[in-house]
Amino acid sequence: MTEKQLTSVIDHMQLQDGSTWTIPITLDITPDDRKKIRRDDEVFLRFENVNVAKIEILDIFEISKKSIYKLFQTRDHNHPGVSKELKRSSFRVGCKINWFDKKILNGALNPKITKKHFNAKGWKTIVGFQTRNPVHRAHEYLQRLGLEFCDGLLINPLVGWKKVGDFSEPAIQSAYRVMLDDFYPRTRVHFTELRTQMRYAGPKEAIFHAIVRRNLGCTHFIIGRDHAGVGNYYGIYEAHTLARKLVKRGDLGITLLLMKEPYYCIKCQNIVTENHCSHYETDRLEVSGSLIRADLSQGKIPDVRMMRPEVAKEIIKLGKAMFVGEKE
Repeated sequence: MTEKQLTSVIDHMQLQDGSTWTIPITLDITPDDRKKIRRDDEVFLRFENVNVAKIEILDIFEISKKSIYKLFQTRDHNHPGVSKELKRSSFRVGCKINWFDKKILNGALNPKITKKHFNAKGWKTIVGFQTRNPVHRAHEYLQRLGLEFCDGLLINPLVGWKKVGDFSEPAIQSAYRVMLDDFYPRTRVHFTELRTQMRYAGPKEAIFHAIVRRNLGCTHFIIGRDHAGVGNYYGIYEAHTLARKLVKRGDLGITLLLMKEPYYCIKCQNIVTENHCSHYETDRLEVSGSLIRADLSQGKIPDVRMMRPEVAKEIIKLGKAMFVGEKE
């Protein structure tokens, strides 16, 4: 994005044509490169000493800390998204891509692939599910609910950069392999990974995730309790509030399913939400990601009310490889 495009996204959550876009996409350059290039230059992007793309420089600018703080809605450098963004060079270039080597995609997910798959299945309505974690009972509840609404379910975990300690790609793959092999109807569920980074930008990233899945061919998208959140930086249903605001402002091109938090009700003896259970304050057992993570890290099967033992056993087999390490 150019500086004008970036400013429009950060200040108004819109592209310059008025369409909704909530997360800026920028290309950083080193201070040395900043001295070498000018507007209207054509330059190559290189990866491992190979030219992978040619870009035309439209703009050269410096992103401010103020813009970064506004994007993430916090000035706290401990926020993983803020921390990562501040480690990048502040110099950015807005550009037009004139050529790129399609081999660098290496089978990466794109709309042609997903739409072809959905058409082959005869699906008219598809609900997308974003996750960065292995499946637990609460996620399973939301996914099954999505299947009641739509012809098909796209389980689309994010497997790009994540903070140290998050679940790894193999952990997510092994967990969902169990669900696809033993529990979900194969004809109605499609599992494929989205290789992009987590921003941990909370509500804004929730809308960004919805737009990406819309472009992949989804007609519906699930936004849960603390979508793309981290710590206590965002309100638990702040993503729902932003979603309603942006839907009022204009058509997003995708139906957002704003789901309440699923929990296990001891009295009802089932996974429920406060929308259809009166025991939230008295008999709620939270499906806690922190507790699940702690048990798995010690090789323990979590409470069966939180995670299926079949899923947990596959993750435990990975040992330390179930988590993202320093080098990833």
